Amino acid sequence: MRLLAFDGHTGASGDMILGALLAAGADPSVLAPVEDTLECEYAIDSTTKCAITATAVDVLLTGSENEDDGTGIDEGDEEGRDGSEDGHRHGHGHNHDDHHHSHDDHGHNHDDHHHSHDDHVHAEGHGPHRSYREVVELVEELDLEPDVERDALAIFELLGEAEAAVHGTDLEETHFHEVGADDAIADIVGATLLLADLEPDRIVTTPLSTGGGTVSMSHGEYPVPTPAVVELAERADWSFRGGPDGIERELLTPTGAAILTHFATGVESVPALDLEESGYGAGGYDFEDRPNVLRVLIGTHSDDSIGRASDSHVDTGQLVRDDITVLETNLDDATPEVLGGLQDTLADAGARDVSIVPVTMKKSRPGHLVKVLCKPADSQRVARRLAEETGTLGIRETGATHRWIATREFETVTLEVADETYEVDVKIASDSEGDVYDVSAEYDDALAVATATGRSVRSVIRQAEVAAEDGR
Repeated sequence: MRLLAFDGHTGASGDMILGALLAAGADPSVLAPVEDTLECEYAIDSTTKCAITATAVDVLLTGSENEDDGTGIDEGDEEGRDGSEDGHRHGHGHNHDDHHHSHDDHGHNHDDHHHSHDDHVHAEGHGPHRSYREVVELVEELDLEPDVERDALAIFELLGEAEAAVHGTDLEETHFHEVGADDAIADIVGATLLLADLEPDRIVTTPLSTGGGTVSMSHGEYPVPTPAVVELAERADWSFRGGPDGIERELLTPTGAAILTHFATGVESVPALDLEESGYGAGGYDFEDRPNVLRVLIGTHSDDSIGRASDSHVDTGQLVRDDITVLETNLDDATPEVLGGLQDTLADAGARDVSIVPVTMKKSRPGHLVKVLCKPADSQRVARRLAEETGTLGIRETGATHRWIATREFETVTLEVADETYEVDVKIASDSEGDVYDVSAEYDDALAVATATGRSVRSVIRQAEVAAEDGR
């Protein structure tokens, strides 16, 4: 098994992850879709941190939209704090005019990837700030491979949900400074592209150091780790720790935490590896007694259970962890019309699933238990809509915090019946490795074909599912 291990003794940020992956052999040319769409450039330089040679990455704006829009940066603007007091990454200890180098051992040359940066603007704190929905639309325009796009969007959803939870806002409606900044988009999509290029079978991380002290945000002074990092850590499989002692700086940033929350499983120490590649990504700080770097180690590992969510040794992928809130209420006076309409009305408010179960209530009265699944950031709005629609006087939040779900996609298959062709949508369910374990035809499409041809719905469903399986 090809294993990639992050070792974050002095934290992790978006640019540190980029630098470490490039230093470990990822091809910088895969970053081209981001540079072309965002009109930015990844400035890839070599620097030294306490005698350790590391790769520093800075995102520079190359287009005309290189001025701050005045909306300000919230706690997610970690790269503006990770390296210098003025909010720019000038703390790498190198000159942007003297940055050409090559990673000859890795087979990639960074020399032809960059040019003079004198007229370029550092992306942090500059460029447009976008809403979560605008970021999703932008990523979808990048023409990424499906797996890369899915991973990038999942990271943005994690980051957006964390910020929404901190501020008590809605994911879709809130304007996210961190999610929408050019440097965060470049870091997240860039890291996803580089990891896809390296093709690890598993990704793990040792406990991540958060740093210490406080940071200034638009809402005031907050202790490290920041609220968004804490929210992400609650959802993550890895652990963090304060320090190192004596460091009063933010070392683990929201972008870095979000990337690792999505990709990495936590381990207490670096597993035994037949090492193939390694690299160091430079942070922005220069400490006297320790290098501010993120280390990446890549090699083969014999234990296939490393990096899995359980101890199973079955060679299959995982389902995807999906953070949820479960809302419940008991009703003894709801009409059938109200109950029947809850699927639509609650879905409009953000519900992911609605179940209604007949129950016997006090005084042996018949009633109904309504269970609603929603994202944590949507729970207050969904609860309010549930109360408005049913008149219930109380809604409880149960202890479930997440569910395990399949990766789902739809394919359209063409069926031929009596020299006529018909289209049926089929839902494909797969695990995190892309292994398909269920194929299910959409009932409404199958019913339409059955009605038009005189065949049974079951036979149409069976034919559509076989066609989907044969086509994979």
